[in-house]
Amino acid sequence: MINFNGVVQSSDLQVSIFNRSFLYGDGVFETLKVVNNKILFFEDHYFRLMASMRIIRMEIPMTFTLEFFEQQILDLVKRNNLENSARVRFTVFRNQGGYYLPSVNSVSFVIQASALTHKKYHFDLSPFEVDLYKDFVVSKQLLSTLKTANRIIHITASIFAQENQLNSCLLINEAKNVVEATNGNLFMLMGNTLITPPISEGCLNGIMRKQIMVLAKQINNIDMVEMEISPFDLQKADELFITNVIVGIQPIKKYRKKEFRVQFSKQLVEKLNLIIEA
Repeated sequence: MINFNGVVQSSDLQVSIFNRSFLYGDGVFETLKVVNNKILFFEDHYFRLMASMRIIRMEIPMTFTLEFFEQQILDLVKRNNLENSARVRFTVFRNQGGYYLPSVNSVSFVIQASALTHKKYHFDLSPFEVDLYKDFVVSKQLLSTLKTANRIIHITASIFAQENQLNSCLLINEAKNVVEATNGNLFMLMGNTLITPPISEGCLNGIMRKQIMVLAKQINNIDMVEMEISPFDLQKADELFITNVIVGIQPIKKYRKKEFRVQFSKQLVEKLNLIIEA
């Protein structure tokens, strides 16, 4: 079952061919994790969604409160018997009408929920190899930091990874700096310094990115730094890992001929799970 504009109904909802998210990618979304009937990092998700809607000039209804969204999400999760552990996608799109210029600026939303295998964040020790994706680049602009309904670069890069027996790809911007992975933000450990690209590089303003930056500062002798990462820096790293709200932390085992250790990312996963248990 799904929630469409506050009404829970069958998941076979028929979307109009005039839907603006379908025609123009005119929508934004959040991917959330629910554990024990609690939405993890919910305030961060809510405020990012509100900021995204403002940036792309969507009209924000007065009903779109933190409490309203929480009720809608948890009600749907309960109706699907997924209170223990669920992946939720909350999509907001501008209502149909017009071409590039919308004829209306009101919005609709749809919430989907599916089961997750792991309640806690699972530390994956299986091989995970990445390489650079160079066919298209991420722009160093504000829109690149949003979760919009247009993710075509991430899609084509994911297909490229599959075609080349890779687990993911790392995306670059027009300055040829590494921005993020197809499935989350990128972190690089060099000695006692943990580095992630700044938002100004065009990377997603990730919710888990924010959590990891806070957690890293709590670990002795670790300096957390936002700075540009070049492809050459990757070869010098001690550890590389990808972050997102669903997986938590995905350690990268191999980039080209370089293999990486995973001790620090494992330590971070343990700290993340303490947040869930709290």
